Amino acid sequence: MKIKVAVFGRDDLINRFQSYLANREEIEAIPFVYQNASETTELVEKAFMCDVYLFLENLPFLYAASKIKKKRLPSIQVNLDAYMILTSFYHLKNKYHQQLHRLSIDVLDEASVTEVLSELNISGTSIYTYSYQQNVEVNVEQIARYHKQLFEEGKIDYVLTSLYEVEQILQEQGVPCYPMATPKRNIDNAIEECKNITILNMRKSAQIVAGYIRIKNMDKIKAEKGELYLKELQLQLYQILLKFGHKTYASVLTNNENHYVVFGTRGVLDHITNHYRDFPLIKEIENALNTPIEIGFGLGLTAKQAEDHAKLALDACTHNTNSSCYIVNDRQETIGPLGVKKHFDTSRLYQALIHKAKLNNELSYNFIDFVQLRNNEPFSSNDIANYYRVTKRSAERTVNKLLNGNVIKIVGEEKPYVKGRPRKLFQINI
Repeated sequence: MKIKVAVFGRDDLINRFQSYLANREEIEAIPFVYQNASETTELVEKAFMCDVYLFLENLPFLYAASKIKKKRLPSIQVNLDAYMILTSFYHLKNKYHQQLHRLSIDVLDEASVTEVLSELNISGTSIYTYSYQQNVEVNVEQIARYHKQLFEEGKIDYVLTSLYEVEQILQEQGVPCYPMATPKRNIDNAIEECKNITILNMRKSAQIVAGYIRIKNMDKIKAEKGELYLKELQLQLYQILLKFGHKTYASVLTNNENHYVVFGTRGVLDHITNHYRDFPLIKEIENALNTPIEIGFGLGLTAKQAEDHAKLALDACTHNTNSSCYIVNDRQETIGPLGVKKHFDTSRLYQALIHKAKLNNELSYNFIDFVQLRNNEPFSSNDIANYYRVTKRSAERTVNKLLNGNVIKIVGEEKPYVKGRPRKLFQINI
Protein backbone atom coordinates (compact mmCIF):
# COMPACT_ATOMS: atom_id res chain seq x y z
CA MET A 1 0.00 0.00 0.00
CA LYS A 2 1.43 3.36 -1.08
CA ILE A 3 0.59 6.27 1.22
CA LYS A 4 0.52 9.71 -0.40
CA VAL A 5 1.73 12.38 2.02
CA ALA A 6 1.40 16.10 1.26
CA VAL A 7 4.51 17.58 2.92
CA PHE A 8 4.59 21.30 3.73
CA GLY A 9 7.96 22.89 4.49
CA ARG A 10 10.73 25.22 3.49
CA ASP A 11 13.11 23.96 0.82
CA ASP A 12 15.84 22.80 3.23
CA LEU A 13 13.34 20.96 5.44
CA ILE A 14 11.72 19.24 2.45
CA ASN A 15 15.13 18.05 1.21
CA ARG A 16 15.96 16.70 4.65
CA PHE A 17 12.60 14.94 4.85
CA GLN A 18 13.08 13.37 1.41
CA SER A 19 16.46 11.98 2.49
CA TYR A 20 14.75 10.12 5.34
CA LEU A 21 12.44 8.35 2.89
CA ALA A 22 15.23 6.58 0.99
CA ASN A 23 14.28 3.14 2.36
CA ARG A 24 10.57 3.76 2.88
CA GLU A 25 8.89 2.65 -0.31
CA GLU A 26 5.44 2.73 1.29
CA ILE A 27 5.56 6.55 1.51
CA GLU A 28 5.18 8.85 -1.49
CA ALA A 29 5.91 12.45 -0.53
CA ILE A 30 4.25 15.26 -2.48
CA PRO A 31 6.27 18.39 -1.56
CA PHE A 32 4.68 21.82 -1.12
CA VAL A 33 7.44 24.36 -0.63
CA TYR A 34 6.83 27.83 0.81
CA GLN A 35 8.97 30.90 1.43
CA ASN A 36 6.62 32.33 4.05
CA ALA A 37 4.53 30.23 6.44
CA SER A 38 1.35 32.14 5.50
CA GLU A 39 1.54 30.63 1.99
CA THR A 40 0.37 27.25 3.33
CA THR A 41 -3.23 28.50 3.44
CA GLU A 42 -3.24 28.51 -0.36
CA LEU A 43 -0.98 25.49 -0.75
CA VAL A 44 -3.46 23.31 1.15
CA GLU A 45 -5.97 23.98 -1.66
CA LYS A 46 -3.51 22.51 -4.18
CA ALA A 47 -2.82 19.36 -2.17
CA PHE A 48 -5.65 17.15 -3.40
CA MET A 49 -5.71 13.36 -3.69
CA CYS A 50 -3.36 12.97 -0.72
CA ASP A 51 -3.99 10.60 2.19
CA VAL A 52 -2.57 12.83 4.92
CA TYR A 53 -1.14 16.35 5.31
CA LEU A 54 2.22 16.65 7.10
CA PHE A 55 3.56 19.99 8.38
CA LEU A 56 7.29 20.10 9.18
CA GLU A 57 6.88 23.32 11.20
CA ASN A 58 4.23 24.54 13.61
CA LEU A 59 3.56 28.02 12.25
CA PRO A 60 2.45 26.92 8.74
CA PHE A 61 0.01 24.50 10.33
CA LEU A 62 -1.41 27.26 12.54
CA TYR A 63 -1.96 29.44 9.48
CA ALA A 64 -3.82 26.64 7.69
CA ALA A 65 -5.61 25.24 10.77
CA SER A 66 -9.06 26.72 10.11
CA LYS A 67 -9.06 25.46 6.51
CA ILE A 68 -7.89 22.01 7.62
CA LYS A 69 -10.63 21.87 10.25
CA LYS A 70 -13.29 23.05 7.80
CA LYS A 71 -12.29 20.46 5.20
CA ARG A 72 -11.72 17.75 7.86
CA LEU A 73 -8.32 16.94 6.42
CA PRO A 74 -6.20 14.32 8.21
CA SER A 75 -3.14 16.30 9.33
CA ILE A 76 0.05 15.71 11.34
CA GLN A 77 2.63 18.14 12.72
CA VAL A 78 6.23 17.31 13.53
CA ASN A 79 6.07 17.37 17.30
CA LEU A 80 7.68 20.29 19.14
CA ASP A 81 8.16 18.32 22.33
CA ALA A 82 10.55 17.97 25.26
CA TYR A 83 12.93 15.82 23.19
CA MET A 84 13.20 18.56 20.55
CA ILE A 85 13.96 21.15 23.23
CA LEU A 86 16.52 18.85 24.85
CA THR A 87 18.22 18.33 21.47
CA SER A 88 18.26 22.09 20.89
CA PHE A 89 19.84 22.64 24.31
CA TYR A 90 22.52 20.11 23.40
CA HIS A 91 23.27 22.04 20.18
CA LEU A 92 23.41 25.32 22.09
CA LYS A 93 25.96 23.95 24.53
CA ASN A 94 28.13 21.82 22.23
CA LYS A 95 27.78 23.41 18.79
CA TYR A 96 27.31 27.08 19.64
CA HIS A 97 29.11 26.96 23.03
CA GLN A 98 26.35 28.83 24.88
CA GLN A 99 25.54 28.47 28.57
CA LEU A 100 21.96 27.39 29.34
CA HIS A 101 20.94 30.52 31.19
CA ARG A 102 20.04 34.13 30.35
CA LEU A 103 18.06 33.16 27.27
CA SER A 104 14.52 33.41 25.98
CA ILE A 105 12.70 30.71 24.05
CA ASP A 106 9.43 30.52 22.10
CA VAL A 107 7.53 27.24 21.92
CA LEU A 108 4.06 25.92 21.24
CA ASP A 109 3.57 24.72 24.81
CA GLU A 110 5.49 26.02 27.83
CA ALA A 111 5.03 22.69 29.64
CA SER A 112 7.69 21.09 27.39
CA VAL A 113 10.29 23.64 28.51
CA THR A 114 9.34 23.19 32.17
CA GLU A 115 9.71 19.42 31.79
CA VAL A 116 13.22 19.70 30.31
CA LEU A 117 14.42 22.21 32.90
CA SER A 118 13.15 19.93 35.64
CA GLU A 119 14.89 16.89 34.12
CA LEU A 120 18.20 18.79 33.80
CA ASN A 121 17.79 20.38 37.23
CA ILE A 122 18.20 23.84 35.70
CA SER A 123 16.69 26.88 37.40
CA GLY A 124 14.20 28.66 35.17
CA THR A 125 14.73 32.08 36.75
CA SER A 126 17.03 33.26 33.94
CA ILE A 127 15.14 31.50 31.14
CA TYR A 128 12.10 33.28 29.67
CA THR A 129 9.49 31.34 27.72
CA TYR A 130 6.94 32.63 25.21
CA SER A 131 4.15 30.12 24.56
CA TYR A 132 2.04 30.75 21.46
CA GLN A 133 -0.29 27.76 21.87
CA GLN A 134 -3.18 29.86 23.21
CA ASN A 135 -2.86 32.60 20.59
CA VAL A 136 -5.86 32.89 18.29
CA GLU A 137 -3.47 34.08 15.58
CA VAL A 138 0.31 33.79 15.88
CA ASN A 139 1.95 37.20 15.51
CA VAL A 140 5.64 36.72 14.71
CA GLU A 141 6.31 40.46 15.06
CA GLN A 142 4.93 40.36 18.59
CA ILE A 143 7.05 37.32 19.50
CA ALA A 144 10.16 39.01 18.07
CA ARG A 145 9.40 42.17 20.08
CA TYR A 146 9.13 40.04 23.25
CA HIS A 147 12.63 38.63 22.72
CA LYS A 148 14.13 41.96 21.65
CA GLN A 149 12.78 43.77 24.71
CA LEU A 150 14.34 41.18 27.04
CA PHE A 151 17.66 41.55 25.18
CA GLU A 152 17.59 45.37 25.35
CA GLU A 153 16.76 45.25 29.07
CA GLY A 154 19.88 43.14 29.63
CA LYS A 155 17.92 40.12 30.90
CA ILE A 156 19.11 37.69 28.19
CA ASP A 157 22.20 37.10 26.06
CA TYR A 158 20.54 35.22 23.19
CA VAL A 159 17.29 33.71 21.86
CA LEU A 160 16.30 30.12 20.99
CA THR A 161 13.36 30.19 18.58
CA SER A 162 11.15 27.54 17.02
CA LEU A 163 9.97 29.99 14.33
CA TYR A 164 12.02 30.67 11.20
CA GLU A 165 10.32 34.05 10.70
CA VAL A 166 11.24 35.19 14.22
CA GLU A 167 14.86 34.15 13.59
CA GLN A 168 14.97 36.29 10.43
CA ILE A 169 13.53 39.36 12.20
CA LEU A 170 15.89 39.13 15.17
CA GLN A 171 18.97 38.58 13.01
CA GLU A 172 18.12 41.74 11.05
CA GLN A 173 17.80 43.64 14.35
CA GLY A 174 21.13 42.40 15.67
CA VAL A 175 19.75 40.12 18.41
CA PRO A 176 21.76 36.86 18.80
CA CYS A 177 19.35 34.09 17.80
CA TYR A 178 19.59 30.34 17.23
CA PRO A 179 17.06 28.09 15.47
CA MET A 180 15.61 25.12 17.31
CA ALA A 181 16.94 21.77 16.08
CA THR A 182 14.40 19.27 14.73
CA PRO A 183 15.56 15.76 15.69
CA LYS A 184 15.33 12.97 13.13
CA ARG A 185 13.33 10.96 15.67
CA ASN A 186 10.54 13.56 15.66
CA ILE A 187 10.31 13.43 11.86
CA ASP A 188 10.34 9.61 11.92
CA ASN A 189 7.54 9.66 14.51
CA ALA A 190 5.53 12.02 12.29
CA ILE A 191 5.98 9.61 9.35
CA GLU A 192 4.69 6.75 11.52
CA GLU A 193 1.72 8.88 12.55
CA CYS A 194 0.98 9.53 8.87
CA LYS A 195 0.93 5.78 8.26
CA ASN A 196 -1.24 5.09 11.32
CA ILE A 197 -3.84 7.75 10.56
CA THR A 198 -4.06 6.66 6.90
CA ILE A 199 -4.52 2.98 7.80
CA LEU A 200 -7.11 3.93 10.41
CA ASN A 201 -9.06 6.04 7.92
CA MET A 202 -8.93 3.27 5.34
CA ARG A 203 -10.22 0.75 7.85
CA LYS A 204 -12.97 3.07 9.03
CA SER A 205 -14.09 3.91 5.51
CA ALA A 206 -14.09 0.23 4.52
CA GLN A 207 -16.14 -0.84 7.51
CA ILE A 208 -19.86 -1.39 6.92
CA VAL A 209 -22.47 -0.44 9.51
CA ALA A 210 -25.91 -2.03 9.66
CA GLY A 211 -28.61 -0.84 12.03
CA TYR A 212 -31.84 -2.56 13.04
CA ILE A 213 -34.54 -0.31 14.51
CA ARG A 214 -37.94 -1.35 15.83
CA ILE A 215 -40.70 -0.12 18.12
CA LYS A 216 -40.66 -1.93 21.45
CA ASN A 217 -43.72 -3.96 22.50
CA MET A 218 -45.44 -3.72 19.09
CA ASP A 219 -47.92 -6.51 19.86
CA LYS A 220 -48.98 -4.76 23.06
CA ILE A 221 -49.44 -1.42 21.26
CA LYS A 222 -51.45 -3.07 18.49
CA ALA A 223 -53.70 -4.85 21.03
CA GLU A 224 -54.30 -1.71 23.11
CA LYS A 225 -54.50 1.03 20.43
CA GLY A 226 -55.12 -0.77 17.16
CA GLU A 227 -53.24 -1.55 13.99
CA LEU A 228 -53.84 1.89 12.44
CA TYR A 229 -52.16 3.63 15.41
CA LEU A 230 -49.17 1.30 15.13
CA LYS A 231 -48.85 2.00 11.38
CA GLU A 232 -48.85 5.76 12.11
CA LEU A 233 -46.03 5.26 14.61
CA GLN A 234 -44.06 3.24 12.08
CA LEU A 235 -44.52 5.94 9.44
CA GLN A 236 -43.25 8.58 11.88
CA LEU A 237 -40.27 6.37 12.69
CA TYR A 238 -39.53 5.90 8.99
CA GLN A 239 -39.53 9.67 8.38
CA ILE A 240 -37.07 10.24 11.25
CA LEU A 241 -34.78 7.47 9.96
CA LEU A 242 -34.83 8.92 6.44
CA LYS A 243 -33.61 12.21 7.90
CA PHE A 244 -30.93 10.35 9.87
CA GLY A 245 -29.90 8.48 6.70
CA HIS A 246 -29.59 11.74 4.78
CA LYS A 247 -27.42 13.21 7.56
CA THR A 248 -25.08 10.18 7.73
CA TYR A 249 -25.12 9.19 4.01
CA ALA A 250 -26.89 5.91 4.79
CA SER A 251 -29.70 3.92 3.14
CA VAL A 252 -32.93 3.11 5.02
CA LEU A 253 -34.87 -0.06 4.15
CA THR A 254 -37.77 -2.05 5.58
CA ASN A 255 -38.06 -5.81 6.04
CA ASN A 256 -40.81 -8.33 6.64
CA GLU A 257 -40.28 -8.35 10.41
CA ASN A 258 -41.51 -4.76 10.95
CA HIS A 259 -37.90 -3.64 11.39
CA TYR A 260 -36.24 -0.74 9.68
CA VAL A 261 -32.72 -1.39 8.44
CA VAL A 262 -30.02 1.27 8.06
CA PHE A 263 -26.96 0.55 5.90
CA GLY A 264 -24.00 2.92 5.83
CA THR A 265 -20.25 3.27 6.20
CA ARG A 266 -18.09 6.01 7.64
CA GLY A 267 -20.82 8.62 8.13
CA VAL A 268 -22.84 6.36 10.44
CA LEU A 269 -19.72 5.08 12.20
CA ASP A 270 -18.48 8.61 12.93
CA HIS A 271 -21.92 9.57 14.24
CA ILE A 272 -22.03 6.56 16.58
CA THR A 273 -18.50 6.99 17.95
CA ASN A 274 -19.10 10.70 18.54
CA HIS A 275 -22.28 10.05 20.57
CA TYR A 276 -21.52 7.21 22.96
CA ARG A 277 -22.92 9.22 25.87
CA ASP A 278 -25.77 11.19 24.33
CA PHE A 279 -27.15 9.25 21.38
CA PRO A 280 -29.59 11.85 19.98
CA LEU A 281 -31.43 9.49 17.61
CA ILE A 282 -33.04 7.65 20.55
CA LYS A 283 -34.23 10.89 22.14
CA GLU A 284 -35.60 12.23 18.88
CA ILE A 285 -37.60 9.05 18.18
CA GLU A 286 -38.84 8.76 21.76
CA ASN A 287 -40.02 12.38 21.81
CA ALA A 288 -41.84 11.98 18.48
CA LEU A 289 -43.42 8.56 19.12
CA ASN A 290 -43.82 8.73 22.90
CA THR A 291 -43.01 5.03 23.12
CA PRO A 292 -39.83 2.98 23.77
CA ILE A 293 -37.73 1.85 20.82
CA GLU A 294 -34.84 -0.59 20.26
CA ILE A 295 -31.79 0.02 18.07
CA GLY A 296 -29.00 -2.44 17.30
CA PHE A 297 -25.95 -1.46 15.26
CA GLY A 298 -23.53 -4.02 13.83
CA LEU A 299 -20.07 -3.41 12.36
CA GLY A 300 -18.34 -5.64 9.84
CA LEU A 301 -16.17 -5.89 6.75
CA THR A 302 -19.09 -7.30 4.75
CA ALA A 303 -22.78 -6.43 4.66
CA LYS A 304 -23.69 -9.92 5.90
CA GLN A 305 -21.30 -9.67 8.85
CA ALA A 306 -22.60 -6.20 9.77
CA GLU A 307 -26.22 -7.38 9.52
CA ASP A 308 -25.59 -10.45 11.71
CA HIS A 309 -23.93 -8.27 14.33
CA ALA A 310 -26.83 -5.78 14.19
CA LYS A 311 -29.25 -8.62 15.02
CA LEU A 312 -27.11 -9.56 18.02
CA ALA A 313 -27.12 -5.93 19.15
CA LEU A 314 -30.91 -5.77 18.78
CA ASP A 315 -31.27 -8.91 20.91
CA ALA A 316 -29.33 -7.14 23.69
CA CYS A 317 -32.06 -4.48 23.78
CA THR A 318 -34.68 -7.01 24.91
CA HIS A 319 -33.17 -7.07 28.40
CA ASN A 320 -34.17 -3.43 28.99
CA THR A 321 -37.67 -2.16 29.73
CA ASN A 322 -36.98 1.31 28.31
CA SER A 323 -35.51 2.48 25.01
CA SER A 324 -31.99 1.24 24.36
CA CYS A 325 -29.28 1.07 21.73
CA TYR A 326 -26.35 -1.36 21.53
CA ILE A 327 -23.45 -1.95 19.13
CA VAL A 328 -21.83 -5.27 18.30
CA ASN A 329 -18.49 -4.62 16.62
CA ASP A 330 -16.52 -6.77 14.18
CA ARG A 331 -15.01 -8.66 17.15
CA GLN A 332 -18.54 -9.50 18.38
CA GLU A 333 -18.05 -7.34 21.48
CA THR A 334 -21.24 -5.70 22.74
CA ILE A 335 -20.97 -1.99 23.51
CA GLY A 336 -23.72 -0.08 25.24
CA PRO A 337 -26.26 0.93 26.05
CA LEU A 338 -25.56 4.12 24.07
CA GLY A 339 -27.01 7.36 25.32
CA VAL A 340 -26.64 6.28 28.95
CA LYS A 341 -23.78 8.00 30.73
CA LYS A 342 -21.54 5.65 32.68
CA HIS A 343 -20.59 7.69 35.72
CA PHE A 344 -17.23 7.46 37.40
CA ASP A 345 -15.45 9.55 40.02
CA THR A 346 -13.37 12.02 37.95
CA SER A 347 -11.76 13.50 41.07
CA ARG A 348 -10.64 10.09 42.27
CA LEU A 349 -9.38 9.18 38.80
CA TYR A 350 -7.44 12.46 38.58
CA GLN A 351 -5.73 11.78 41.94
CA ALA A 352 -4.79 8.27 40.79
CA LEU A 353 -3.40 9.58 37.48
CA ILE A 354 -1.24 12.16 39.27
CA HIS A 355 -0.04 10.12 42.25
CA LYS A 356 -0.12 6.50 41.04
CA ALA A 357 0.51 6.71 37.29
CA LYS A 358 2.73 9.82 37.68
CA LEU A 359 1.13 11.62 34.73
CA ASN A 360 1.33 15.40 34.49
CA ASN A 361 -1.72 17.66 34.75
CA GLU A 362 -2.31 17.99 31.01
CA LEU A 363 -2.09 14.25 30.31
CA SER A 364 -4.35 13.52 33.29
CA TYR A 365 -7.07 15.91 32.14
CA ASN A 366 -6.79 14.61 28.56
CA PHE A 367 -7.13 11.01 29.73
CA ILE A 368 -10.25 11.88 31.76
CA ASP A 369 -11.70 13.55 28.63
CA PHE A 370 -10.82 10.41 26.65
CA VAL A 371 -12.64 8.13 29.12
CA GLN A 372 -15.68 10.44 29.18
CA LEU A 373 -15.80 10.69 25.38
CA ARG A 374 -15.82 6.90 25.08
CA ASN A 375 -18.40 6.67 27.89
CA ASN A 376 -16.01 4.50 29.91
CA GLU A 377 -16.08 1.73 27.29
CA PRO A 378 -13.04 -0.59 26.94
CA PHE A 379 -10.15 0.84 24.91
CA SER A 380 -6.87 -0.26 23.36
CA SER A 381 -3.47 1.43 23.13
CA ASN A 382 -4.40 2.18 19.49
CA ASP A 383 -7.44 4.15 20.69
CA ILE A 384 -5.19 6.23 22.94
CA ALA A 385 -2.70 6.77 20.10
CA ASN A 386 -5.48 8.02 17.82
CA TYR A 387 -7.02 10.26 20.48
CA TYR A 388 -3.74 11.89 21.56
CA ARG A 389 -2.42 11.79 18.00
CA VAL A 390 0.78 10.14 19.12
CA THR A 391 2.65 7.06 17.97
CA LYS A 392 1.58 3.63 19.11
CA ARG A 393 4.83 3.26 21.07
CA SER A 394 4.14 6.49 22.95
CA ALA A 395 0.59 5.33 23.69
CA GLU A 396 1.89 2.01 24.97
CA ARG A 397 4.22 3.84 27.37
CA THR A 398 1.23 5.72 28.76
CA VAL A 399 -0.74 2.46 29.07
CA ASN A 400 2.15 0.86 30.97
CA LYS A 401 2.19 3.77 33.42
CA LEU A 402 -1.54 3.38 33.94
CA LEU A 403 -1.20 -0.39 34.45
CA ASN A 404 1.75 -0.05 36.83
CA GLY A 405 -0.22 2.49 38.85
CA ASN A 406 -3.23 0.13 38.90
CA VAL A 407 -5.33 2.91 37.33
CA ILE A 408 -6.57 0.62 34.54
CA LYS A 409 -7.05 -3.12 34.20
CA ILE A 410 -7.10 -5.59 31.31
CA VAL A 411 -10.68 -6.58 30.45
CA GLY A 412 -10.26 -8.46 27.16
CA GLU A 413 -8.65 -8.56 23.74
CA GLU A 414 -9.42 -7.38 20.22
CA LYS A 415 -8.29 -9.15 17.08
CA PRO A 416 -7.24 -6.93 14.14
CA TYR A 417 -8.54 -7.61 10.65
CA VAL A 418 -5.08 -8.33 9.38
CA LYS A 419 -2.65 -10.91 10.66
CA GLY A 420 -1.07 -10.09 13.96
CA ARG A 421 -1.25 -10.58 17.68
CA PRO A 422 -4.47 -9.72 19.51
CA ARG A 423 -4.46 -6.31 21.20
CA LYS A 424 -5.36 -5.96 24.84
CA LEU A 425 -8.45 -3.99 25.91
CA PHE A 426 -8.41 -1.89 29.07
CA GLN A 427 -10.87 -0.15 31.37
CA ILE A 428 -10.38 2.17 34.34
CA ASN A 429 -9.93 0.43 37.67
CA ILE A 430 -11.16 3.29 39.88
